[in-house]
Amino acid sequence: MTEVADVDYTLNNPDTLTKYKTAAQISHKVLEIVSGWCVNDAKILSLCEKGDKLLDEEVAKVYKGKKISKGIAHPTTVSPSSYVTPYTPLVSDAEEAATTIKAGEAVKIQLGAQIDGFGTIVCDTIIVPPKESEEPEISPRQADLLLATHYANELLLRLMVPPGILASGTEEEKKKAASQKPPSQAKINQMLDKVAKSYRCNIVQNTTCWLFGRNEIEGKKKIILGPTEGMKGEGSAEVGEVWGVEMGISLGSGKVKDLEKRSTLHRRTATTYGLKRPSSRQTLSEIVKKFGTFPFSLRQLDDERAGKVGVVECVRANVIREYKPAAEADGEPVARLFTTIAITKNGITRLAAPPTPDMNALKTDNKITDEEILSILERPTARSTGSKKKKPKKKKTTTKKDEEDEESSDEE
Repeated sequence: MTEVADVDYTLNNPDTLTKYKTAAQISHKVLEIVSGWCVNDAKILSLCEKGDKLLDEEVAKVYKGKKISKGIAHPTTVSPSSYVTPYTPLVSDAEEAATTIKAGEAVKIQLGAQIDGFGTIVCDTIIVPPKESEEPEISPRQADLLLATHYANELLLRLMVPPGILASGTEEEKKKAASQKPPSQAKINQMLDKVAKSYRCNIVQNTTCWLFGRNEIEGKKKIILGPTEGMKGEGSAEVGEVWGVEMGISLGSGKVKDLEKRSTLHRRTATTYGLKRPSSRQTLSEIVKKFGTFPFSLRQLDDERAGKVGVVECVRANVIREYKPAAEADGEPVARLFTTIAITKNGITRLAAPPTPDMNALKTDNKITDEEILSILERPTARSTGSKKKKPKKKKTTTKKDEEDEESSDEE
């Protein structure tokens, strides 16, 4: 009998990065389309259902005939203004199913695709326009929220670049740069808090960035932003890793409260348990077959009502984890971004990332003045490895630049 060699699923295998990038292309495409559907009075349930259908259709077009798993890494969720968690209502809950978004509201759209267990999740925050193809009216405080979220995210990405990998100069200078320790999570939080405060905003409590792996979006390492008592991050980003980087900023206190709503978003855990009820075993079997260890919505099950019953014992036994709906304690608007990144010897590659906001549409008197932060924001996140022509510099009103690293990371 022929022995099958172990497959290398790290970034050392070019196929791994290709699969990540293929999944990311799908995630980007669907995010852009769903964002365009978000207009005044659009039903959140309809947006989520159409987004998932589009994800399935796009995934079906790639790796045809290959015996690999592929599908949705995160169901389409559309979270209202004050929500800090992904929101996806059910068809069988009439009141929730009727929920709509309103013009001028800050909504968070999150979704993702996976190829062979390599998931790329992305989230963007938009201000809902009155109609399709119309530009939304963005108030100065909404501009503060979007700018704080954008720049805090850009700062975090730069702070996650492993020391020394982008260093230039003599060999001695490079070795010295590489010997530096990465910033502690306390230092990261301190600097991000300064960015948020520059725009009179606050970091959302316990916003968490996770190490990704094959069939895993919550690895052993994590960075916790705005940690509450007892919450602690573990480790820092290193070359060869893939991370899901989340940023959450609030116009309110940043404190979080659980909502009195049903948990509709779930994910299988590594726990094994002998479920007693046949309905629970049937539900778990469907979950394993369809979603593996990636998040899913109960509305994606064949029988949503039966799934609502069957998942109860699964959650109680910790075989399935439920994501409880939560919102800003003050009811103030919240913005979230989620970026899936790969860290290579050339820096950070943004696999799935929200689009850069239109700075010309964001008018506010607030800005970042801290020289250390402004200096870090000037750094690239990746080494340029191609021969693309440099784009002309765009005039910015808040910091000196944002897009140089985007160009280089695309060339990874």
